[in-house]
Amino acid sequence: MASTQVNPTRMELTRLKKKLTTAIKGHRLLKDKRDELMREFLDLVRVNMELRQKVESKIQAANLNFVLAKSAMSEETLQDALMAPKQEVQLSVGSKNVMSVDIPVFDYTTRTADTNDIYSYGFAFTSSDLDDAVSSLADVFPEMLKLAEVEKSCQLMAAEIEKTRRRVNALEHVIIPETQQGIRFITMKLDENERSTQVRLMKVKDMMLKEAGYGQDKDE
Repeated sequence: MASTQVNPTRMELTRLKKKLTTAIKGHRLLKDKRDELMREFLDLVRVNMELRQKVESKIQAANLNFVLAKSAMSEETLQDALMAPKQEVQLSVGSKNVMSVDIPVFDYTTRTADTNDIYSYGFAFTSSDLDDAVSSLADVFPEMLKLAEVEKSCQLMAAEIEKTRRRVNALEHVIIPETQQGIRFITMKLDENERSTQVRLMKVKDMMLKEAGYGQDKDE
């Protein structure tokens, strides 16, 4: 805050002191928020790493089963078996608030509760490897959905942490120092004005005393 932009009055001094109090309080609250966001973020990152490793492992196993099924079946038979799925999945998206961040909550429902509806084919002309592949993909789907939820939450929380960090830095390195500088400048100017006023008053008093003394001597 440049001193030339500060009006050195008591009203401005009062305003800046209130601003400083608010800025210090806001800085403390934002630091607490940033620290709590970091804690939540690190917890989510750990969950994300565990989920990703688990999902990748299960998808790799499912892909292996598909390769084995493809080697044991003709391409036409495999395509016909997977062409008309019996089961349907409906995805619902909600949200929950964590430290002022709305993170997504994914959930899903199936058209039927019958677990055998994941198989859209008869078992006469297909291999057991295809059954294992379809079953493993059905098993990993909830974890894939949870992984997507956690990764999106990590992205949103990371963005909020960065925004909060910038606000903390702005308060700590710009707003608070500039406000303190303005308070010091106004205080110094007011002190100078008060000293100047006192000097002028003393001079006026001396002049009045001299004039009073001069008039008294003249009468005598």
